[in-house]
Amino acid sequence: MFFGSLTRVVRESVSGLPRAFWWLWTSTLINRLGAFVATFMTLYLTLERGYSASFAGLVVALHGLGGVISSLVAGVMTDRLGRRPTLLAAQASTAFSVALLGFMEHPAAIAAVALLVGMTSNASRPAVHAMMADIVRPEDRVRAFSLNYWAINLGFAVSATAAGVIAEYSYLAGFLGEAALTLVCAVLVYVKLPESQPAAEPVAPGTAGGPGTRPETRLETRLGTVLRDGQFMGVVGLSFLISLVFTQGSVGLPVAMGAAGFSPGDYGLVIAVNGLLIVVLQIPVSRFIEHRDPRLLLVVSALLAGYGFALTAFAGSLWAYALTVCVWTLAEIVNSPTQMSLVVRLSPADGRGRYQGVYTMSWAVASLVAPLMAGFVIDRWGAGWLWGVTGVVGTGAALGYWLLMRGVPVGAGDGAAAPADVPGGEVPVVAVPVAADVTATAADVRPVV
Repeated sequence: MFFGSLTRVVRESVSGLPRAFWWLWTSTLINRLGAFVATFMTLYLTLERGYSASFAGLVVALHGLGGVISSLVAGVMTDRLGRRPTLLAAQASTAFSVALLGFMEHPAAIAAVALLVGMTSNASRPAVHAMMADIVRPEDRVRAFSLNYWAINLGFAVSATAAGVIAEYSYLAGFLGEAALTLVCAVLVYVKLPESQPAAEPVAPGTAGGPGTRPETRLETRLGTVLRDGQFMGVVGLSFLISLVFTQGSVGLPVAMGAAGFSPGDYGLVIAVNGLLIVVLQIPVSRFIEHRDPRLLLVVSALLAGYGFALTAFAGSLWAYALTVCVWTLAEIVNSPTQMSLVVRLSPADGRGRYQGVYTMSWAVASLVAPLMAGFVIDRWGAGWLWGVTGVVGTGAALGYWLLMRGVPVGAGDGAAAPADVPGGEVPVVAVPVAADVTATAADVRPVV
């Protein structure tokens, strides 16, 4: 009975999604199987190279700065050049830069190439998210983003454990392994994924292209339009806060565990719990939250994230660390698909790349700030203070979500197909151009020429 029900849940979760989505999903899985730099950079610099936590924080911050720079550029490229060429260029250049980083020895060279890796690796995100929004129906987006997040963490669960063992013998092998798998992703994208960007429609004479206009009469969404979208930028700001907390899993946690005498393999096992738990729970939890109030989900996930990391201050064994990871991992499972679906719903179809670029920038800025914050706090006051700060930030994010989302109709952030998702539908009372978020099915995808 149990296995029959489980099989039915899995079948319902994966059915009805287009073939292009599954190639994108496969590319994501392969890419994450090779994840090494983002996970083990701090341990590489502090344990292998002997640098201080502050220098490690500076290098990881430069990696984040690269992501900040590339987020907006990649978002514009995604809209202007297309999703496929942007994704291909980003992954191929990431493979080169990651391999190069493994051979750098001088501190300045390490810092410079880390900046380059941050730029190239982050450039693929706006294209991936925009392509997924293009090819998946609105009512399936929460499910699709959940499955993609599931692939990310399935790969991460495997790679974190394997990379922890590899790091004890050769960090260079880890860098080269990530470069090789990223290059495989680039080839897969080129061979299997068609361009998904909706064909540009002519602008009707005399139209202003403001919120609420039909997609075929909208003017092209500019970057300034995105930055003036107050509600969307509020979501971006809160995403930055929650990202600041989650990033400590790969920045503050390995430094704290290393200072407490734990090995890279120990950290690999503990952080693998994050990926394994998401692999096990992402699909059933996503089915549970798919049509529930996104306001409550975002508030609860922010609190779980903040206090989950705050509990790390009391951890003294591998089991205790693993337990804290379980708490904030549940926050990830709820927050990621809910927030991604909300971002897509707030993004007009002709500006998805730019909107996704700005949204991605929130994570990139967090990757810049989080290591600086972690290194500064740990070096001066100890890891306990860092975990206390995460609790405060998580509480602030929860309050922000509650205030920002009070006026948003429940349907504006969930995966259900609201009237605004079809041409000519009524626009709900939201101060964003949701009417432009039309259904982009496989029939709307332009073939590759």
